Amino acid sequence: MQQLQTLDYLVFLFYFVVVAGYGYWVYYQKKSKEASTTDFFLAEGSLTWWAIGASLIASNISAEQFIGMSGNGFSMGLAISTYEWMAAATLIIVAVFFMPIYLKNKIYTMPQFLNQRYNPTVSLIMAVFWLGLYILVNLTSILYLGALAVSGISGLDFNLCMWGLAAFAIIITVGGMKVIGYTDAVQVLFLVIGGLATTYLAVNLVSGETGLDGLMTGFNMMTQNHDDHFHMIFNETNPFYSQLPGLTVLIGGMWIVNLNYWGCNQYITQRALGADLKTARNGILFAAFLKLLMPVIVVLPGIAAYALYSKGMFQAEMTGPDGTLNADKAYPVLLNLLPVGLKGLSFAALTAAVVASLAGKANSISTIFTLDIFKKYLGQNKTEAQLVYIGRIVIVVAMVLAIVVAPYMGIDKKGGFQFIQEMTGLLSPGIFASFIMGFFWKRTNSAGALFAIVGGFAAALAMHNGWPPFTGWEQIPFLDRMGWVFVICVVGMVVLGLVLPDEKKGLAIDASMFRTNRTFTVGAIIVISIITFLYAYYW
Repeated sequence: MQQLQTLDYLVFLFYFVVVAGYGYWVYYQKKSKEASTTDFFLAEGSLTWWAIGASLIASNISAEQFIGMSGNGFSMGLAISTYEWMAAATLIIVAVFFMPIYLKNKIYTMPQFLNQRYNPTVSLIMAVFWLGLYILVNLTSILYLGALAVSGISGLDFNLCMWGLAAFAIIITVGGMKVIGYTDAVQVLFLVIGGLATTYLAVNLVSGETGLDGLMTGFNMMTQNHDDHFHMIFNETNPFYSQLPGLTVLIGGMWIVNLNYWGCNQYITQRALGADLKTARNGILFAAFLKLLMPVIVVLPGIAAYALYSKGMFQAEMTGPDGTLNADKAYPVLLNLLPVGLKGLSFAALTAAVVASLAGKANSISTIFTLDIFKKYLGQNKTEAQLVYIGRIVIVVAMVLAIVVAPYMGIDKKGGFQFIQEMTGLLSPGIFASFIMGFFWKRTNSAGALFAIVGGFAAALAMHNGWPPFTGWEQIPFLDRMGWVFVICVVGMVVLGLVLPDEKKGLAIDASMFRTNRTFTVGAIIVISIITFLYAYYW
């Protein structure tokens, strides 16, 4: 297997110098505001729409997409793109309905929303849940899969790669959200250019030709020879139905996955919470357009690898240590076919995706711990500068903890992308129910929120493991289980809201908040139209 050459390392070094140098410049340009927690954690008022949109995507796209989603593209095909295309539709909903509520009510963290809408107990419990989820599921999987990919491509030691990625992310993260936001714009540039280069080469290889003619020929050959890899909706006879159960991706649990992730997730919403509504909405709309492009970068190469594998290529390279096919090797195998120089660019794109996600997740961990736990319960008398210092310490501690526990989380057994989806899905229904009911039903109370968050997690865990009274439910697709848990949470919240006294803690909401300007409306219509066409064409 071809390893990185001198030119590849030079290209990668150029990427590292550009990102780190630009981050250093942004940090020192804005250092006068460094002691402010709102500036460090939120980059208040300073991120432009394009920086917000780019940062949303850079923080979202990581090794689980490049490695895990490409692997799913290899095995199940285009259908896995539903996570990206439904996310684009979800971002429109978040921009129209969620962001006005957050900004109108001056909400800067998700636990702050729960404290303001319910009570400190709900807020604290959820803050602890989020920290556990972000460190034990998200940080660990990003580090593990990222190091696996980087090690496989570069030939460097796995543990060295894990520590190196963490160190690079810490360099960016300790500069605060402003540095993360603006360096993410550069990271996305490398991610898109390098990702498209890999797709271009892979599809050309399928055709056996080069250039645009080869690109079109290769794509046509893929759709004709492997039609089973170009359907968005599975029926019950499909072997991957348990992962993507039919219309659930359009009218069921997929909405809970996406609305919770994009609308109730500190890691994501943090990028827009420091901006005004117009800038936040435009940034989220830009992210929606970028989301439409992501399957071309991460799924299509996996399908191309499958087409090449079907021709007899990569038989040894795609085999795992146990002698069975390992679909997650599809993207690294393709990268090793790239010519010198271009391989370094694609390697930089993969690294950019991993580092940007690590930085964003670490900043969110730091924000929640510092503002929602430490400041409220331990550091009431601390200055802004001291709180920022605590935030930086938390970033380093969280990263080291994730490195230590990552090998023991079973990420390699489940598959990275599926591991994250299923583990996050244990909390998503209850969290989303507590948010959406808290937004739009004034009688929703603290007891209902606790029932949704704690009870919803307990029900999801029981279903996942087939414990009574949900014996046998582990056989039901996890997206469908999420839908049922959400229904249980909402019913419980309605009952408790009607039975218990009204706490009168509704948010400031009026219809005018949800009106959008013409530019945003036109852009949103274009996004929805493209998604509708894609599902109709590849049904």
